[in-house]
Amino acid sequence: MSPSPLPTDLPAGSVADARAASRTRAADYLTLTKPRLNFLVLLTTAAAYRLGVADGASPWNFVHTMVGTALVAGGASALNQVWERDSDRLMRRTRMRPLPDSRMSPDRARAFGLILSAIGLGELAVFVNPLTSLMAFLTLLSYVWWYTPLKFRTSLSTIVGALPGALPAVIGWAGATNSLSFNGWVLFWIVFMWQMPHFLAIAWMYRDEYARAGIQLLPVVEPDGRSTGRQALLYAVGLVPVSLLPTLIGMASPRYLVGAIVLGAILILFSAEFAVARSMDAAKRLFLGSIMYLPILWALLVWDHVSF
Repeated sequence: MSPSPLPTDLPAGSVADARAASRTRAADYLTLTKPRLNFLVLLTTAAAYRLGVADGASPWNFVHTMVGTALVAGGASALNQVWERDSDRLMRRTRMRPLPDSRMSPDRARAFGLILSAIGLGELAVFVNPLTSLMAFLTLLSYVWWYTPLKFRTSLSTIVGALPGALPAVIGWAGATNSLSFNGWVLFWIVFMWQMPHFLAIAWMYRDEYARAGIQLLPVVEPDGRSTGRQALLYAVGLVPVSLLPTLIGMASPRYLVGAIVLGAILILFSAEFAVARSMDAAKRLFLGSIMYLPILWALLVWDHVSF
C-alpha cells in the first residue's frame, strides 16, 4: 500500500493549508531562480548554439546545453539573492522576495543555489563538454562573487555585470562547437554592448530605491542623470557596428545587415531621447525598446543564418 502524500487523519482545513504551504514553498524556490530575468539568458544561449551547431548534430546536446545553463543561471540568481537579502528588504520591487520577507532562511536558499549550480555544471561537463561547463562556471563566479559585491562599492559594477550577462552567448557557442572561436566572441560583444543602455534605463527608473539600498549605480552617484544618459547613448551607438560584424565575418547575409541597422537606429533614438529628457517616460521607452531589440536581433540573425 503506497503512502499518502499528506496525512489523511488531518482536518480538511489542515490538509488544504498544508497543500497551500507546499505550493508557496515551490513558488518561493522558483522566485529564487529569477525566471523572467533568465529568459533572455536562455534565449541568448539558444541563439548562439543554433548559430554554431553543425548540421546533423544530436538534439540531445542542445537539450543538455539549455538545461545545464538554466540550472547554473537559476543557482546564480539564488546565491545573488542570499547576498542581497538586506538591500532587497529596502526596495519596494524586491522586498517581497522569499529572503527579505523571511519566508525562507538564507542557509536554505544558499544550499538551493549551490546544489542547482553544481548539478548544472556537472550536466554541462558530462553531457556537453568541459569547455562549456568552464564558461558557465566563470559566469557564475563573476556574477555572484565579483559583480554582486561591487554593486555596493562603485558605479563601474554595471560594466563588470555586463561580463556574466554576455557570457551565455559564449556558453551556447561552446556547447555547439566545443571552441571559443572569434564568431562566438562577436555574439558576446553584441550582448555586452546591448546591456548597457538596458541596465542604465533600469537604474534610472529605480534610482531612488537603489539609493535607499546603498547600491552605487550611476544615477545614484550622479543624480542629475547627464552621465547616465550620455553613456546609454554612447553604448547604443557603439552597438551598431558591433551588431554588423556577423555579416562582415560571413555568419550572415546583407539581409541581416539591413535589419541590424534599422534596429540599432531605433535603439539610438530611444537612447537619445533619454539622454536629452532624462525622464521616467523616456527611461521606460528605452527599457522596453531594449527588451524588444535583443530577441528580434537574435531571431533575424538565426533566420538569416539558416536560410543564407
